[in-house]
Amino acid sequence: MPPVNHRARFLLATACGLVLGGLVHIGTVLSIPRLAEGDALSRASTSQSLDHPLAIHTLETGPAPSPSETWLPIPDPAVAVGVCAYDLDDGPMRVSTRTGPLMLSLSAHGRRGAFYAVTDQAAVRGALDLVIMTRAQYDEALANDDESEVNRDLRIVAPERTGYAVIRVTAGLPSQRAQADAAVQAVSCSIDSPDEPSEADPKN
Repeated sequence: MPPVNHRARFLLATACGLVLGGLVHIGTVLSIPRLAEGDALSRASTSQSLDHPLAIHTLETGPAPSPSETWLPIPDPAVAVGVCAYDLDDGPMRVSTRTGPLMLSLSAHGRRGAFYAVTDQAAVRGALDLVIMTRAQYDEALANDDESEVNRDLRIVAPERTGYAVIRVTAGLPSQRAQADAAVQAVSCSIDSPDEPSEADPKN
């Protein structure tokens, strides 16, 4: 029998182990954002039945700010944060607000992370309406638009049926903390239902 090359077998086993370990590591790293977003989506879903944002981080709750929720990072303690979850099977999700003196931003998230963001600089005459839709809902809305009227909605197509919007309002001064909390709660989160068919006027 030919002599067994133990060194070659050891090197081959080591190389296979390194390749396998590398593949497992890459797979784990790539899956972390999806798993994290999935967890955030399930937690945000508790706000789906609300018509205003679920408070995640408030600035003015008495002697001290409220603790931040660990599932949604709060990079700036001077920012009030709320979320509105949606399921587009129910209809397009409309996030509406009136702008004020404090900086406000809206972002839309799915399982794979944020896919859209806008600030109050995009407001038209002090109003900001972000409408999150499926492709079919978007096409239907375009087909139903009245060409004689200007539509000021910011329409975006979501990559997935479910997700959530994050509302952030910045308090530039400690005295503005309560105002920032109120600005988050003043945002409206609603489902755009199809218009009810109107009754025809009786003809004379």
